[in-house]
Amino acid sequence: MYAIVEIAGQQFKVERGNKVYVHRLEANEGAKIEFDKVFLLDNGGKISVGNPTVEGAKVAATVISHLRGDKVIIFKKKRRKGYQKWNNHRQSLTQILIQGVLAKGDKLESELTAVRKVRTQGPVKKAETVVSEAKVEKKAPAKKAAVKKAPAKKVTKKKED
Repeated sequence: MYAIVEIAGQQFKVERGNKVYVHRLEANEGAKIEFDKVFLLDNGGKISVGNPTVEGAKVAATVISHLRGDKVIIFKKKRRKGYQKWNNHRQSLTQILIQGVLAKGDKLESELTAVRKVRTQGPVKKAETVVSEAKVEKKAPAKKAAVKKAPAKKVTKKKED
């Protein structure tokens, strides 16, 4: 299931589990947000197109972090005129994790939050892999194929008369 949704003035195609960088949102890290401007909704091949938005459809997300984008340099110059302008810009961004795409009447499945709770409750034990000795067989090293060498050529000197 995916949706095309407007977030902070831009349209994004989102699915559950996607991480998306959007223009800075006024929400704290870890906050849960819902976006209701859903323009298109694909629910397993059944496509709903809004007029202008799909009624009752929402996209639930969680704010992961606030950060800044790469520096963009703006340089203007007119040759032979002595005109040069230099400027730069860094966009403020918010990284969000899409928790789910909800159609009308759907409720958000909290599987992702349940997984986080389990991870934060205690230390995670590493799974041990057990290899039975019956499956592991020691093989004898393979013999190298015998390489025959070409006989050395005999060099004979011709006697000069």
